[in-house]
Amino acid sequence: MDRPTALVPRHYIAIGGRGPEDVVADSHGRVITGVEDGRILRIDGLTDPSATRVEVLAETGGRPLGLELLPEDALLVCDAERGLLRVGLDDGVVRVLADSLAGERLRFCSNVVALSDGSVCFTVSSRRYPLDQWIGDLVEHTGTGRLLRLAPGSDTPEVLLEGLQFANGLAPSGDESFLVVAETGAYRLTRYWLAGAKAGRSEPFVEDLPGMPDNLWRGGADGLIRVALAGPRVPPLDLLHRGTPALRRTAASVAVRAPFRPTGTIGVLAVDDQGNVVQHLSRRRSGFRMVTAVCEAAGHLVLGSLRERGVAVCEAPAPK
Repeated sequence: MDRPTALVPRHYIAIGGRGPEDVVADSHGRVITGVEDGRILRIDGLTDPSATRVEVLAETGGRPLGLELLPEDALLVCDAERGLLRVGLDDGVVRVLADSLAGERLRFCSNVVALSDGSVCFTVSSRRYPLDQWIGDLVEHTGTGRLLRLAPGSDTPEVLLEGLQFANGLAPSGDESFLVVAETGAYRLTRYWLAGAKAGRSEPFVEDLPGMPDNLWRGGADGLIRVALAGPRVPPLDLLHRGTPALRRTAASVAVRAPFRPTGTIGVLAVDDQGNVVQHLSRRRSGFRMVTAVCEAAGHLVLGSLRERGVAVCEAPAPK
């Protein structure tokens, strides 16, 4: 992997809410995000902070995380408390698409994509820990993350892949022959084949990442997958993961009660469909911390965060 280039912030936009965990861009250069109190917000005027407008589109009644825009003025939402939702952006109506599987509540839906055949695929980060104890899953290394699929017209998801280490961001390949899943707890991206001779099988896509991958976004003109790195690798955590399950459970019980302080190191990767990292942007001692999402809008990179009370607008890097 090449030496990273600087991730250059241009300005910060306060949005009147905490934790814009995912950010997606529409065709008008506006950014849509969800915040801690359940609101879905649309941010317009990104390039001029003095003219920026923030509009409330809907309220999920839960905690929205991953988002996916649909062509019919609607939004798919992975809500950590309510499950997989469909939100009308014109009327604010919220509809639950799926909230359980085999009698088990979907407690931690994370990221979602809509495919051209009408199916919806989404991740569940953990079956053991809820969102407010997410660090417990990373410490215990439970491997209870899942990739699920909801067929058109169905309200019952099917399991495509399980045993994932904190399944998180999700993106399709350009031809939709496979999905890329971020495994935050394993510092890797995993490929799940949807078509071809390997359909139904998974394999490593990009391993040994320089940080913890979070949300993925595909939508730029270059056709690359953007990967938000929520934090750098933590050597003591890597060592702990080689310990016994009992040791990891004990450490997790301590971690969920301790205050979490994110580091000032943030990063963004760009990955092509062959699994090559073609861009690595990084910044140390950043004032904007724990970058959980990235998208391109109005010619800039826009960063989201589970912790911050706004989004960061950065210079888009020159294409390679």
